[in-house]
Amino acid sequence: MTVSVAVDLEGGDGAPSVVVEGVKTALAQLDVRILAVGRSSSLALLEPQDRLELIEATEVISMDEEPASSVRSKRDSSLVRCAELVRDKAAEATFSAGNTGAAMAAALFKMGRISKVARPAIVTPIPVPGSTPTALLDSGANAECSPSWLVQFAIMGSVYATERLGIESPKVGLLSIGEEKSKGNSLVKETHELLKRTHGINFIGNVEGRDVMSDRVDVVVADGFVGNVVLKTLEGAMKTAARAVLEALSSGEDGKEFAEKALQKLIPLLGELSADTYGGAALLGVDGLTLIGHGSSSPNAIVNGIATAVSLAEHDLVSRLRRAIAEG
Repeated sequence: MTVSVAVDLEGGDGAPSVVVEGVKTALAQLDVRILAVGRSSSLALLEPQDRLELIEATEVISMDEEPASSVRSKRDSSLVRCAELVRDKAAEATFSAGNTGAAMAAALFKMGRISKVARPAIVTPIPVPGSTPTALLDSGANAECSPSWLVQFAIMGSVYATERLGIESPKVGLLSIGEEKSKGNSLVKETHELLKRTHGINFIGNVEGRDVMSDRVDVVVADGFVGNVVLKTLEGAMKTAARAVLEALSSGEDGKEFAEKALQKLIPLLGELSADTYGGAALLGVDGLTLIGHGSSSPNAIVNGIATAVSLAEHDLVSRLRRAIAEG
């Protein structure tokens, strides 16, 4: 059966034009049905066709609005309408590159949490050259966490790594300032002890920041404050390194021939490291699929985000999370 994805046309720095372009490409390349949600002016940018439904929303939640209050007050916003479509079983997943906090609030208010889940977590795939990505969670949903929440994040991250990344027994690491179990703050130390006793996950102990982009670990667990700092630091470092390499290669007449050959090797690597390749981060723990794209998402990122939503829906991720949490 073709998966239906509700797409927020108003989400992201380049909305609606960038999102519309991504929707058009997704319809051409993927077996997906798209419910495009936005203002009438945005919907007018799309031509009616098979596997595309246009749904008007009269309001927009901007990137700088307070998440919870904007979701409550703007009930006819594109973000809220997308979440309602998943709640009402009209779509299997929703995708937005808009306000992350509002996307999470809309999912919580309209879909609710999976039974026994204390808090949802955002899982972001971190590229690892030559290997499968590392699943980092929480990457921004919960600034302060308890040890039991982190254990649930580990369980949900393991399910995600299996279903999304194809890893049969993902290695789970707890982010700390040292590999020894004695290292870290009280949250890390208490969580370490709980994870050692948690069945159903392959816990390998503490890992450090340098391990996130390596094949040593498949799932890295942290509170949302630390996880988001790691995510933004890695994004900035990769962009800076890529820019520095490209500038060095293009400087000077003598280096042009070498630069052309080097770029043929570098371009695939840069694509592998680009966040656009992975499209979006999944919100785990809500009773419905929610994919959140980067605010600066390109049309390619929109396509890949929709493709990720389709893949997770086909793998019935929410049901598998529900079962794992119940067993845990």
